[in-house]
Amino acid sequence: MKLLVTGFEPFGGERRNPFALVVEALPDVVAGADIIKLLLPTVRYEAPRRVERAVEEHRPDVVLSIGQAGGRAAVSVERVAVNLDDYRIPDNAGNQPVEEPVVPGGPDAYFTRLPVKAIVDAIRAQGIPAEASLSAGSFVCNHLIYSVRHFLEQHFPEIRSGFIHIPYLPEQVLDRPGTPSMPLELACRGVAAAIKTIVEEEGR
Repeated sequence: MKLLVTGFEPFGGERRNPFALVVEALPDVVAGADIIKLLLPTVRYEAPRRVERAVEEHRPDVVLSIGQAGGRAAVSVERVAVNLDDYRIPDNAGNQPVEEPVVPGGPDAYFTRLPVKAIVDAIRAQGIPAEASLSAGSFVCNHLIYSVRHFLEQHFPEIRSGFIHIPYLPEQVLDRPGTPSMPLELACRGVAAAIKTIVEEEGR
């Protein structure tokens, strides 16, 4: 089994991104599955294009993307992506669409093809806060989830995909009093538990 695991470069003025660090820290094999790592630009259309090229090259069984949701206190396993780009801040190429579709004429939303509840339970079993989320926002993370699922439905419907948001790192909230954070080690363990659950569910 192969998983394509993606993370984003820093954005919004941040110098570090936990999702990139988590992806880099993953071993090459988790629960017997080969892990293909891909760092993505935080850019509206370029990020999904790179995932599409990686899918065509590697033909993974699952695409799992990791992003950051500042202000959340738990690892968030996303259930759905909506066909909406409405950026509060520009992406790293200066794109800042307002109420535009991700894919013109596409479905209103796509649901994840991953076992959300089982993943949340597995992460919590590690003593790590986790939750199912019904909103991936309307920035590049949501754009990626929607675009990837749309591409897969058109060309590789057998490939499953999903997205996990993780909180800020502690060093990212030094000047943000009261903002939740999560140590990198816990975030890494949470993502590893998610991957293990995905692999186990695939074998049932």
